[in-house]
Amino acid sequence: MKYVVTIVLAFLMVAQCSAVASGEETVELSIRKEGEAAISRGLLWIMTQQMEDGSWSSYPAITALVVSAMLRSPFDYDQYNTEAISKGLDYITGSVKPDGSIHAGNMPGYNTSVCIMALRDARDPAYDTIIGNARDFLIRLQCDEEEGYQPDSVYYGGIGYGGDDRPDMSNMQWAMEALEASKEYAKRSEHSMDESEGTEPETELPTSGHSQKGIFWDKAVIFLERCQNFETNDQSWAGNDGGFVYYPGSSKAGGTTSYGSMTYAGLKSFIHANLDKEDPRVIAAYDWIRKNYTVDKNPEMGLQGLYYYYHTMAKALNIYGEENIEDDEGVKHNWREDLIIKLSSLQHEEGYWVNTNGRWWENNKSLVTAYCILALEEVLGTAR
Repeated sequence: MKYVVTIVLAFLMVAQCSAVASGEETVELSIRKEGEAAISRGLLWIMTQQMEDGSWSSYPAITALVVSAMLRSPFDYDQYNTEAISKGLDYITGSVKPDGSIHAGNMPGYNTSVCIMALRDARDPAYDTIIGNARDFLIRLQCDEEEGYQPDSVYYGGIGYGGDDRPDMSNMQWAMEALEASKEYAKRSEHSMDESEGTEPETELPTSGHSQKGIFWDKAVIFLERCQNFETNDQSWAGNDGGFVYYPGSSKAGGTTSYGSMTYAGLKSFIHANLDKEDPRVIAAYDWIRKNYTVDKNPEMGLQGLYYYYHTMAKALNIYGEENIEDDEGVKHNWREDLIIKLSSLQHEEGYWVNTNGRWWENNKSLVTAYCILALEEVLGTAR
């Protein structure tokens, strides 16, 4: 794709002088520049991977992750890669379904969540209705009374891939991030009656024809609690180390063992649900992270899901707001610098990242490269 290469070469001539990192105070200048350079190399490579239909890997979620990586970059890309971004967004909107979901035939919950964030990142009013309807679709996926689930069900409050799939922490964290990111697009029917008028306000956005559900976040916290090995979990299997499993009673690390990527996902989701840092559940999750802090592996999982782990780690710690993590041995770690150094060391000369362990699609270079660029943008505090 010659136009992509031309665009990127033009971009590289100005990229290094246009970055502005809000994390300057906590990241040493030379390390910050290393992170910016890694982002530049990653975007140079990934832009050459766009397919003729505008997608990356012919998949909406992967396309959305790449588009978000471009739009959140620390550089002024818009004047250089408008066509590539536009084609990617066209592919995403071309995957919109009548019920508001966004997907290419499978995993509607996951794809819709990730696509919402890319469309939000575009900041284009043309996508407002699509975002609103997709948000509505995600809320309808939540396992609650309308779906035949009662509060005593272990799946109550959760979200899965969509359809009849049981909920899990990974899909839940994507959905909660998407709903938090798109809250400005919420339909007024999600809110309470207008007290001044005594009537329900009119809907701001056209809907897909389905009613909005009631309170989302309180129900979500119930599911999160049942995925955490902590005393607030009402399930008999639960331990008390503060970490998270994949879904109630089941861990990808075996049995009900807490592991890295899901614990970061749990911490991030608690914060999106408006729990503060003094909440015992948040304290317990962070304490697990502190005791198991590392950038060398996905704790309890090794190389499995390693780049998903980096991506989730960066987002969780960024919104948690602690710049240095003191591990169980009393050693303090600047997690931003650690991630920049680690991700830069893992980047291939051509600019991409890929996992030697291919579980969860991490043998897909475009997916993993998008994870890494997004993680670095979180680390540098430059996401726009």
